[in-house]
Amino acid sequence: MISIPELAVLAAAGYRGTQLIVHDTILDTPRDRLFAWHSRKPDSRTRTALVTLISCVYCTGWWVAGALLTTWLLATGQWHDTPLLVHGIEWLAVAGAAVVINRADDTLGRVAP
Repeated sequence: MISIPELAVLAAAGYRGTQLIVHDTILDTPRDRLFAWHSRKPDSRTRTALVTLISCVYCTGWWVAGALLTTWLLATGQWHDTPLLVHGIEWLAVAGAAVVINRADDTLGRVAP
């Protein structure tokens, strides 16, 4: 099971990874291409799902947190030491903590000049 410091680091990394995918200008071109691809066939469920995934901090954050946690657990040799159910709870914790950071950023961003 991951420790509290590991949870904090993974949450911060999850927040940053989510911001990169959803908001950062470095990925504007791929996002714009995906939006254009979607606009050519807006009734496509697959295209709509992909656009929703990369536009929603909660959707993207969930998968980013899962990828980071899995990578961390495999890289540190912790994957096999803990039951899969515990890893699922860790995933919820990492994703939830990253969302808290994101919400704080959104709130403080609106308050700051």
